[in-house]
Amino acid sequence: MAEQPFVDAMRRAVAESRNALGVSSPNPPVGAVIVGEHGDVIAVGHTQPPGAAHAEVVALEAAGEAARGATVVVTLEPCNHTGRTGPCARALVDAGVARVVYAVADPNPSAAGGADTLRDAGVEVVSGVGAAEAVDGPLRAWLHRQRTGRPLVVAKIAATLDGRVAAPDGTSQWITGEEAREDAHAVRAGLDAIVVGTGTALADDPSLTARDSDGAPRSYQPTRVVLGERVLPATARLHDDAAPTVFVESRDPAAVFTAVPDALTVLVEGGPTVLGAFFAADLVDEVHAYIAPTVLGAGRNAVDDPTVTTLAQAHRFALVTAVPLGDDVRLTLRRRPER
Repeated sequence: MAEQPFVDAMRRAVAESRNALGVSSPNPPVGAVIVGEHGDVIAVGHTQPPGAAHAEVVALEAAGEAARGATVVVTLEPCNHTGRTGPCARALVDAGVARVVYAVADPNPSAAGGADTLRDAGVEVVSGVGAAEAVDGPLRAWLHRQRTGRPLVVAKIAATLDGRVAAPDGTSQWITGEEAREDAHAVRAGLDAIVVGTGTALADDPSLTARDSDGAPRSYQPTRVVLGERVLPATARLHDDAAPTVFVESRDPAAVFTAVPDALTVLVEGGPTVLGAFFAADLVDEVHAYIAPTVLGAGRNAVDDPTVTTLAQAHRFALVTAVPLGDDVRLTLRRRPER
């Protein structure tokens, strides 16, 4: 089979892996595609919740006997260890596949080595196909955790052109339009935890759930984390059972990581003080800024970081994408490489 079908199948595997976002943690969100001799797709699979099947096994079970002699294209090197499930490398050998193509080598020393096991069993192994797309896709947060030991932190800001999140009288609903809000809910549904400060929780009484455009809750709900030392009333929405909730009686942003130890991704939704604390601690890896074509001229700033007193101390990020959402735009920004 020529290399191009490998690339096309890897793109399909990356797309399939998105279905594991917010579901597979702390396991990596992996996608697998089984293709036949002529590049025809036989089966696909993605990583299931912890303790359930990994992407390769899901695809193998869907393919059945058709997997024998086929090519398995997977976003991450098949694991080589026994945890809550058996090693995927051995499952591939037992299924009789002829070739395994993967994008990214497994950096976890306890799970690595699957490629060697496959080669030793006579399976052809091709590595590095579509690596850039896979690294920049759903695997990004898991790889970040392997490298840094902490979750990938995304700061969400919904603000006016002049950086305001509320008018002087405190009104803030809604600065951005419906399309931007729907996009934000879709992002929530793919993350592991959402952080809000007690100040915002008391002022806005948010639900912090991921909802569809009709307001119905999505099937997966990230853990809600409330950071701060003030107590919320028993009637607060964050006390309901709409999603798992953890209360962290601290002002230290790093305390969130202990509260959700298995999280790969943490979304910080505010308010300005909590966002400022994460920026001040240099813990923000990515920013989702929803900017409305509106100028208030006064009101509450999006971020409050008193540690920045001069331009040289500014937190600088690189623009990745700018996506129009109705009249608004979502800017996705990431840490600059030199930081």
